[in-house]
Amino acid sequence: MTTTPQTFPADFIFGTATASYQVEGAVHEGGRGSSIWDTFCATPGKVVNGDTGDVACDHFHRWEEDVDMMAELGLQAYRFSIAWPRVQPGGTGAFNDEGLTFYRNLIARLKDKGITPLITLYHWDLPQELQDAGGWVNRDTVDHFTQYAVRMVEEFGADVETWVTFNEPWVSSFIGYGAGAHAPGHTDNAEALTAAHHLNLAHARAYRAMKAVRPEAQIGYVNNCHTPRPWDPSNPKDVAASAHIDALANTMFHQPFIQGGYPEILRPNTAHITDWAFVLDGDEEEMKGAVDWFGVNYYASHLVRHNPHKGVAQSEVATLADGHKAGAGTAWPGDEEIEFMLPPGELTAMGWNVDPSALTAHLLKIHRETGKPIYVTENGSAWDDEVDADGRVRDERRINYFHGHIGAVLDAINEGADVRGYMAWSLMDNFEWAQGYNKRFGIVRVDYDTLERRWKDSAYWYAEVLRRRQVVPVDAELASTPPRTF
Repeated sequence: MTTTPQTFPADFIFGTATASYQVEGAVHEGGRGSSIWDTFCATPGKVVNGDTGDVACDHFHRWEEDVDMMAELGLQAYRFSIAWPRVQPGGTGAFNDEGLTFYRNLIARLKDKGITPLITLYHWDLPQELQDAGGWVNRDTVDHFTQYAVRMVEEFGADVETWVTFNEPWVSSFIGYGAGAHAPGHTDNAEALTAAHHLNLAHARAYRAMKAVRPEAQIGYVNNCHTPRPWDPSNPKDVAASAHIDALANTMFHQPFIQGGYPEILRPNTAHITDWAFVLDGDEEEMKGAVDWFGVNYYASHLVRHNPHKGVAQSEVATLADGHKAGAGTAWPGDEEIEFMLPPGELTAMGWNVDPSALTAHLLKIHRETGKPIYVTENGSAWDDEVDADGRVRDERRINYFHGHIGAVLDAINEGADVRGYMAWSLMDNFEWAQGYNKRFGIVRVDYDTLERRWKDSAYWYAEVLRRRQVVPVDAELASTPPRTF
């Protein structure tokens, strides 16, 4: 970990990230259609406390003051997602002018404040009408997404250069269709593998169609990285377990775009689940070369081992990467004898371990295996924040987390990785999917009763990182209290 101040490259960009369903609210306003997350939240027992994204942070109405807050923080970039059902309510057919206007105004204000917009086209909120027709298990969704993506680059491409097609396709497929812990809540491993392939194919098809409209567009693919390390590196079965998880979690979502094919071990390891008939002739060739850069979302590392008695003699198991233990389903097709072990060290409020070294290792791995530019598109941590009597939120553990991980990014750059930006997760506390409002990741606290935004100490610290372009000491003097509120 970096221990002395070092300056980031002049063209390295710092920003924050959010997602539409997590912050916008206004789910019944502005012509927005229903998404799978509206349906999932309305299903009893799916989300902690029965929370929904109906209001969230009310960003749909507060976007102007939120952009002003970003400018005051000194952000160079803001990564946000477009809600597909807000701009095309049914996922097919007519587009919604009110939704398009919302994002057009947001982009204009960001640019007016000198903040570069990074747009994600899909952050999990599939229009419900498409799910009713099969969702990502239905190959037709690939072409529907492509048509949507083309319209977005036609609408906003003159003002937006950097695009993400999909955020965390591993979560959309394996958590949404395999483990059932996210929308649409299915527990079918064959569906999960089918959805994963269709998401990959949709990225490739949209990439080429978007490039036909805007050749200068820089289009990336963002996955949540896993760093599966064998519990016992001297045990070949533990090493094999680690390789299986790596293939499912990581290389499945970047190798096709570099080599034009899936990892060799995937099909034999999952042959008892599916025959992979969903991969049609030409699909893998269509994927090859269809990416400009890769995004890495990183939160924690993983330890795995082979356990032939899994489910019979369980040791303590670490939570999966989405903050859930697999219930009726599993997030790892073919993992019948693979066990996740609780990593050593400090755990966040999500139960995830703090391990900056794994971020450096993963960035170097992606650099070696793809040769493409990399952006850290999400990185952050949840803690049980409290507002002190003087109005400050003293989130020292979040500052420590950022210090270690931003240092880890610089370490990777110094070792040769082509990392070009870092987006802190998240700008503000928000709807944390199946965890509802129970977990807080923001550098800005949101009071969910009043919707007031309040800078945490980590916001002041991160603003200083942006000002100095260095890994600022954790004990750097922060702004005087009370903190800034909006």
